Amino acid sequence: MRRTCGGRVARGGSGGRGPSQPFPTPATPASSSVTKKQICSRPQTGIEGTKYSVIANHFPVEVNMNDISHYEVEISPEDISMKERRDVVSQLFRQKRSQLANRIPIYSGNQDLYTAGPLPFESKEFQFFIMQHNRPQTYKITIEAASNPNMWALRQDLERGHDLPREAIEVLDTVLKTTLFKSYLFDKRSFFTRELVPVEEVVAGIEYRRGFHQSLRPTQMGLSLNIDISAGGFYKSILVSDYVSKYITSNISVPLSEEDLKKVSKSFKGMSVSATCLGSDQKYKIYEISNKPLSQQSFTPQNEVNETTVIQYYQDQYEVELNLTALPVLVALSKSSPIYLPMEICTIVEGNRYSGGLDEKQETALLEATVLHPSKRESIIKTIVESNAYNSDRIANAEFGIHVENELASVDARILPAPMLKCRDNTGEEIRANPSSGQWDMSNKKMFEGGKVKFWTCVSFSTVDSTQFLQKLVDKCNSKGMEFNPLPVFPIKSANPDQIERALTDVHKKNIAEGILLQLLIIILPDAKGSYGKIKRVCEIDLGIVSQCCRPEEVSKLKPEYFENIVMKINVKVGGKNTVLDNKEIKSIPCVYDSPTIIIGADVTHPGKKTSPSIAAVVATMDWPDFTKYRGSISAQPHNQEIIRDLYTTEDGQEGGMIMELFEAFEKSNGCLPERIIFYRDGVGEDQFNQVLEDEVGNIREASFQACSKFNVKSIPPITFIVVQKRHNTRLFPADNKNPDLNDGISGNILPGTVVDTVICHSKEFDFYLNSHAGQKGTNRPIHYHVLLDENKFTADELQIFTNNLCYTYARCTRSVSIVPPVYYAHLLASRARHYIKGDDLPYSGSTSGRGGTRERNPVFKSLPSIKENVKEKSTEENRSSEPDVDGVREDTKVQVQNSTSPQRIVTSSSDSSSLGIREPVFERESLYRHIVVPIKSQKQISNNGGPCMPFEIEVVEAALLSRVQCLEQKLMDIEPRAQVLLEVLPNRLTANVLEQLCISKQALVELSSRAGVLRQMLLDLLEDPHEIRRMCIMGRNCTLRKGSDSVECSMSLEKQIAEEEEEEI
Repeated sequence: MRRTCGGRVARGGSGGRGPSQPFPTPATPASSSVTKKQICSRPQTGIEGTKYSVIANHFPVEVNMNDISHYEVEISPEDISMKERRDVVSQLFRQKRSQLANRIPIYSGNQDLYTAGPLPFESKEFQFFIMQHNRPQTYKITIEAASNPNMWALRQDLERGHDLPREAIEVLDTVLKTTLFKSYLFDKRSFFTRELVPVEEVVAGIEYRRGFHQSLRPTQMGLSLNIDISAGGFYKSILVSDYVSKYITSNISVPLSEEDLKKVSKSFKGMSVSATCLGSDQKYKIYEISNKPLSQQSFTPQNEVNETTVIQYYQDQYEVELNLTALPVLVALSKSSPIYLPMEICTIVEGNRYSGGLDEKQETALLEATVLHPSKRESIIKTIVESNAYNSDRIANAEFGIHVENELASVDARILPAPMLKCRDNTGEEIRANPSSGQWDMSNKKMFEGGKVKFWTCVSFSTVDSTQFLQKLVDKCNSKGMEFNPLPVFPIKSANPDQIERALTDVHKKNIAEGILLQLLIIILPDAKGSYGKIKRVCEIDLGIVSQCCRPEEVSKLKPEYFENIVMKINVKVGGKNTVLDNKEIKSIPCVYDSPTIIIGADVTHPGKKTSPSIAAVVATMDWPDFTKYRGSISAQPHNQEIIRDLYTTEDGQEGGMIMELFEAFEKSNGCLPERIIFYRDGVGEDQFNQVLEDEVGNIREASFQACSKFNVKSIPPITFIVVQKRHNTRLFPADNKNPDLNDGISGNILPGTVVDTVICHSKEFDFYLNSHAGQKGTNRPIHYHVLLDENKFTADELQIFTNNLCYTYARCTRSVSIVPPVYYAHLLASRARHYIKGDDLPYSGSTSGRGGTRERNPVFKSLPSIKENVKEKSTEENRSSEPDVDGVREDTKVQVQNSTSPQRIVTSSSDSSSLGIREPVFERESLYRHIVVPIKSQKQISNNGGPCMPFEIEVVEAALLSRVQCLEQKLMDIEPRAQVLLEVLPNRLTANVLEQLCISKQALVELSSRAGVLRQMLLDLLEDPHEIRRMCIMGRNCTLRKGSDSVECSMSLEKQIAEEEEEEI
């Protein structure tokens, strides 16, 4: 039933809260100007909840230095690594000490260099050489004075609680790292050592090492040094030839296969190796791997004219006899100045970072090795600080006056109460579930709102017997409050895992032939991994089937907890609700309960490949005030672009975009537009805050204005914009590990609901750390919420409690989650897109989306295919890094494609507005082809048993359009009105006599339906491709279609005649 929200004029809420914005047009993003001062200030710290103390991995820092000089550095040659740049500058200050006033350089590898006091010049160029690869390498370095950081102002700002100058903080951060660069291996923002943990091989040839991350941060207590544990994989320091024989191929007496050669190249390209037989400890960086075996590799030595073989060269120069002549050669330096290194004399240098992918078993092994109990993590952090001895450091302490406390900071925290949840007892009566320690028991309870499944079946790609599993699954669904038909509409089908597409297509054809619209297809995954993406792509893109995948190992085990989880997933997919927040929880925040509120989550995922686009995903609640059902939108944008560009768009004078789509869906679901917006934005760094406020908030405001104008609403909703940061390094530990009331007792973590908004938080801005979930293994990472804009005027308590309560609304598990669900769903939705292009062939680090064409400002990228109509509003399953988590511990989203002249978007929703998925045809510009297969809402389509009959009306329309393709005389736009007439006329003419005259059998109609996708693409190609296009015509014969200036015609007269006759008959 549709909820109404009173009048159309937005209200300002209660308690003097921020009113809805006045109707005049807000500033457009182009004219907006947001500065750091406009970031939301903290209203006050929170007071709700039970107070207790925790320990944070922050160490207070004091600075007593006034004079720091800043210089810009240019190094030639430029194409050297950051480490090499640091080494070169260090060598310069050693060799030219007298010319540089005996200063110690503070240099991280970029263009900025700092010293504790000035150098005796404004600008100077130095030239010197360093021996590399037994050759003198000349470097030219220019040092030029730049503006100095104001350290006096830094101390004043710290004392007054003002915003701190970023440059001064970065300088001090580099000072604290300078000595560490010499003592540790630095890679990817972390310092690594063998001393922190025994080295262990967790993957073939890959060792796990523990390290630490270190950064200087401004907080309410002044500057603090944040230190946390990190982990990484490194190649074992062994002979290259041994690595190849142990981990790539055992037979190294014959030349490597092409596949093995690719593996070698992937492993060793960019790696550093040493060759001790060359008479020094010189390191060589591998540029490439030769495609020839050593026995065939020859070259011309430097300063010589005659060519020689690599084997002969090493024999003559170093008296080394090479034996592994079938292996390829490592090539160091570059093509212009190569150094050929045989694998058997090269050793992998200590500290080569492994950055390749891991399979599920390897990931599990690495995770087991890196997980740390909170007390163990805290102890190691203390050891690191003591070992680094910052206060005894000649550079940090003596030169720059930096003092670091040795004790972790004590922080006042509060435990927010868990919200009450509504569900039902075994009689169907509404009851309350009271979460404890971040979880609640649903074993003897029913779903708050059970879904209905009448038509279902199962396809098994496994050898496991699924009969008993399916019977128990049906029983569990019914016992949990669902209405689940105990009998499948078709017998269980066993299929070959090598023929996934064919098996699923056969099921689809059978459904159509029997006039059944399948509501759920249960799929038993193949025994071998790697088919999930293909199955989902075929079901949702090609066939339009809502599916639930199950692992064969779980099917055979029949564990009760697995059934509990999977039933929760199925219920949400068919439109049910598992639990909802109790009314009193929502009423405790009046402005959210009293005014229609939309909760929006957004995230952008970036693929690893530079040629792939980034994916922006935005989801929003549709069922105020329950906040359980979501609808979403996905848009592709240029590679690595973090700012979401399609929140508001204009194309050909038409306003649109992701926010407009969600607003219109909210209005359709609730009967009014939202009067308040709470926007959770994931993945934004501190250096992007201003840009996000300027671009994204401006676009949200503009989209809100346009939506209000469209629906005649006289004010636009106020916005609360919150950045959600999960990739930070702050950890919180119980102050007393032995007190069971101050930790969760099992994992040793802080308690669920722990919130911190003092000491380690920003001195002025509105931010807080929230640990909303119970720990299971390892140390919890609290989520950092940073409020950039709050026009709704929340108190600290209200926003913290509301955010914590939302973490209990994640639909598919009976535990609170670590991150607010709108952001969780947005992340899963963005990851989901990869299956719609190549399934499991795509890397898990990114996904793509888009329409067939892109805007001019976009690079060209592969578009996402359209999703079938009857799965557009069905939920989909979530993704994991290696294999889909089909156990039901994560929420998924439902997918729908919205028409737009902008790049294609996928719109998702967890609601099911029509149990049969039947919709009225809507013909928009350039969208006819997308509605050809949409079933027509007609009583003739409903059979006596409630299921849809064979949609003959639409099949005949397809036949008419297919035959029309053969002699198309006008562009696609001209077909739309004619097609509309056919849609209106044909249903009244579908008599048995007409069908008999057409001589179209039922089987032919089924086959015609399966070719609907080909027709859609054909219609587009006829407009786009000026060349000849070969397609299958309606009669199943190959013919060639020509496109002239104004028409498209068959080149074969017979085919043309048949097509014209069929069209005339129809």
